[in-house]
Amino acid sequence: MRKATKSPGKKIVEDIKRATRKHYSSEEKIRIVLDGLPGEDSIAKLCRREGISQGIYYKWSKDFMEAGKRRLAGDTARSATTDEVKELRREAKDLKEVVAEQMLELRLLKKSMLGDGGDRE
Repeated sequence: MRKATKSPGKKIVEDIKRATRKHYSSEEKIRIVLDGLPGEDSIAKLCRREGISQGIYYKWSKDFMEAGKRRLAGDTARSATTDEVKELRREAKDLKEVVAEQMLELRLLKKSMLGDGGDRE
């Protein structure tokens, strides 16, 4: 079998479509979903006006409703920022060092209490 190759013209058209595809911010997506809720205009008309497919609208709508449901259910988890993660890692490292020092000190105290010193042969 021969592998089908794209014509140069088709590839150029696809590249242009990809480069000119509009990217919507979260705020724009929320506005569009909220515009569709009252039901004044049909979803098809809204999607034509905004230049999106109905499938995209319904996906955004589902995501919006799921996020709202999680928030109302008390799910307040969020992504930690990079700075927060770095600070927590630094704090964990410091705490591990303290624990290691305490374990070493405890071991030395136990040995001294036994009068052994641990150096017998």
